[in-house]
Amino acid sequence: MRPNEKKLSYPKGDQLPEPGQAIALADGVRWIRMPLPFALDHINLWLLRDQIDGREGWTVVDCGVSRDEVKELWEEIFENALDGLPVLRVIVTHMHPDHIGLAYWLCERWQVPLWVTMTDYMTARLWSQPVSERQGAGGPTGQSAVEHFTRHGLSDPEAQEKIRQRGNYYPNLVPDVPKSFVRILDGQRFQVGGREWRVIVGYGHAPEHASLYCDTLQVLIAGDMLLPRISTNVSVFNYEPESNPLPLYLNSLRDYDSLPISTTVLPSHGRPFQGMHERIAQQLAHHAQVLDTVLDACRQPLSTMDLVPIIFKRELDVHQLTFAMGEALAHLHALYFDGKLTRTIGDDGVVRFRRV
Repeated sequence: MRPNEKKLSYPKGDQLPEPGQAIALADGVRWIRMPLPFALDHINLWLLRDQIDGREGWTVVDCGVSRDEVKELWEEIFENALDGLPVLRVIVTHMHPDHIGLAYWLCERWQVPLWVTMTDYMTARLWSQPVSERQGAGGPTGQSAVEHFTRHGLSDPEAQEKIRQRGNYYPNLVPDVPKSFVRILDGQRFQVGGREWRVIVGYGHAPEHASLYCDTLQVLIAGDMLLPRISTNVSVFNYEPESNPLPLYLNSLRDYDSLPISTTVLPSHGRPFQGMHERIAQQLAHHAQVLDTVLDACRQPLSTMDLVPIIFKRELDVHQLTFAMGEALAHLHALYFDGKLTRTIGDDGVVRFRRV
């Protein structure tokens, strides 16, 4: 366990849900876990005991990716973990594939609505279309991504080709999205099983990420905004190449400051934990340290690719490399838009940053 993890506490210790099974975390709150086809090999999903229009059942929070094996595990959950009751609605925290991938299937399977923020719904609707139908609009992979990463120093032809070939990465994991939805908004309050939950929208990781907080239970479904072991990815990608997401993310963390110290955080990856304010402080310190490292390194002109091995010491596959480059660029942009770096485009077409 990493030193920062030891400063947190874990109500369930090392216990993890078995495949197709659920663990009770609080009254009416159950934890399930689904596999992912990445180095980050799992996602946590949540079941909330509910009643809507006189019907007893469950609200599902987040869905997993669209894979047959995940559907099979969901069928086991329906059989083993719902007490014979139906799913009444699906809430998705944001539009990344591991969260919204099976929303279309769950909503159709149970004939229930999808609740999600508008920006993330619309993005998912667009990106779930095949590349040929998007007319070049968006997506973190494919030719547009190759051009973006090449502009920021990626010159390895093999890596470029692998990114180019992943143009349908998103629709492969999110082949469809429900044709309608219920919009959720920052600060909105709604009832789940007789308890009030509040939406806390955060930025920087996804367009309009919705966390959910219940004061009665003192439980925060944090999605990807607050994770116990790894840092939330905050990246600049090809579809928004001039974005400045890191300050948005860091400012969003402040929205959790007022929550009680006893709050139990339910993250999308890792174990449920307590010590939210400690974890926020760790994240703020981490990014401050990375910003200092980047600023010091840029005493000479450096591209984003030049910075990747300075920030990330481990070996990276192409999937991880795109996120590492996106995150390195997010730190460069934070310093650039703060007036601490300048940038130039070389004769080779590569953007490089230098300390003012």
